[in-house]
This record gives sequence, C-alpha cells and structure tokens, in this order.
Amino acid sequence: MSTSRPDNAADTIGPDNSSSGLVTLPSAFGAAETVARLDKLLAEKGIRVFARFDHSGAAEEAGLPLRFTQVLVFGNPRAGTPLMQANQTIGIDLPLRALVWEDEAGRVWVSSAPRRGLEVSAREPPRNAHVYRLFMRPS
Repeated sequence: MSTSRPDNAADTIGPDNSSSGLVTLPSAFGAAETVARLDKLLAEKGIRVFARFDHSGAAEEAGLPLRFTQVLVFGNPRAGTPLMQANQTIGIDLPLRALVWEDEAGRVWVSSAPRRGLEVSAREPPRNAHVYRLFMRPS
C-alpha cells in the first residue's frame, strides 16, 4: 500500500472541507467495503464501535431513496477518559463518529468532524498514515 497522498490529492480531498469543519477523505473502495475496513482497523486498534446508524437502510424501510449513508460511533475509554478528566466538557464531542457515504456520482467518502484538540488540516491527510491508507487502493 502506498503511504503517500495521490498526486491529485488536492483535487480528491472531499467536498465542503473548508466551510463545514469536516475532514472528508475519498475511499478507493465501495461503501460496504469501506465500512468493513474501518471496522477492522478500529478492532485492531482496540477501539470499540458503540453504535452504527444505517441512515440509508432506515430510509429504504420508510420507502425513501437515500444513497449509502452509515455512521459509526466509536471510542476507547482509556483514551477518552483522560481527556474528560482534564476538561470534562469535551465529553460533548465524544465518542467519535465517522460517516461513510456515497455521492451522486457513486464515489465513496469518509467524513469526520475533528474534535477540540484533535484537529487535522482539511488539506492534509491524517497524521496517522494507516488511517489514510485504509481508504486508498494499493499502488
């Protein structure tokens, strides 16, 4: 797997990053596989998935169209508790969430809102290269 950003990374960083406060990364995989890869990475890191919201599945049950849209809610008490011990109001931002979604062109994206003290630039890949590589096809 490549550990560097693609040459066109500035063009592939997701929509709305500068104005919405979201960090959005493209996935080189289908939506279901992206969720599976995210699940696997979280499990390997000892991070618990607390909840999964399948918005597109719920929409389908209600007879409404919605492209693939799932939210994973995850965290690790060993990481989050010290943050809240230092600043208890950070609890409003925990646990963390990731949105896996498909746009109208069929491209798959992973969006997350950086939390206070954990921000990353919307124009740079995450500092943890394994997270960025998770969504890129091997070169």
